[in-house]
Amino acid sequence: MVSQLFEEKAKQVNELPTQPAQAEMLELYGLYKQATVGDNTNPSRPGIFALKDRAKWDAWEKLKGKPSEEAEKEYIELVDSLIAKYN
Repeated sequence: MVSQLFEEKAKQVNELPTQPAQAEMLELYGLYKQATVGDNTNPSRPGIFALKDRAKWDAWEKLKGKPSEEAEKEYIELVDSLIAKYN
């Protein structure tokens, strides 16, 4: 179960005046999924023509084995850095 602070940060990142760079968005996605769902259990990587889905799958897959609590902490830290950078 994620913390209230995590939920607040998830809302704050969506309210940034400037969207973070694609690499930052993928890192956010991976950490969010790892914190809320845990390890990616989908063994099949999306096809070569599904570039966006493939990038998201890769971002989450590289965090396999990371405890949800650690992913949540890293997500909060990343959002704080993005708020400082883009606000």
